[in-house]
Amino acid sequence: MALEFNDKQIHILQVAEKLFAEKGYDGTSIRHIAQVAAINVAMVSYYFGSKEKLLESLIYWRTQDLKIQLENLSNEPLTPIQKVEKYVALYIQKINSNRQMYQILQFEISYNKRAMDLESFTEVKKGNLASLNKIIEEGQAAKVFKSNINVPLISPTLIGTFFHFHTNRSFFEEVLKIDSETKYNAYVEKELTEHIQQIIKSLILDEK
Repeated sequence: MALEFNDKQIHILQVAEKLFAEKGYDGTSIRHIAQVAAINVAMVSYYFGSKEKLLESLIYWRTQDLKIQLENLSNEPLTPIQKVEKYVALYIQKINSNRQMYQILQFEISYNKRAMDLESFTEVKKGNLASLNKIIEEGQAAKVFKSNINVPLISPTLIGTFFHFHTNRSFFEEVLKIDSETKYNAYVEKELTEHIQQIIKSLILDEK
């Protein structure tokens, strides 16, 4: 899979993402993607080969920059706990700004409806885990983190909390008096992010 996408490819990916989210993967055809993108079908096939490969490229495109941000985070002049807090903030910001793609991804993986080669996405997740491991090990060496942390479960805890909040959005908007998209995003960026940071810190901080 290409590490970089040109402007035409990005345009196709953006259109595909919107249609997949609106109509579902099965309800979206390559022909419809080409029609909305104002290009011919052959161009989609030329760049991506198939609808499955187009979905794989969309997933990779939307997740690769987070991997780079997390790699850079482990080298920033911050304390281990500050790095964990920023790790959570970066993750939530990324998921919230790309909710459509993550919903598509979770559906495809959860239902396993088609054979997909997600090796590139798996590599991205492994890279994210390696970055988090590095931060956790730094905190353990400084004796501020517990020695028995289940690091691979930190990201699922983070993501699961976010998506429970988002899939029950109408309920939380009512009880929290959130009445606009702007206020919703602001709540996610501040209150929800801080709440998840507290959850993660409670799992990793050594209170001895």
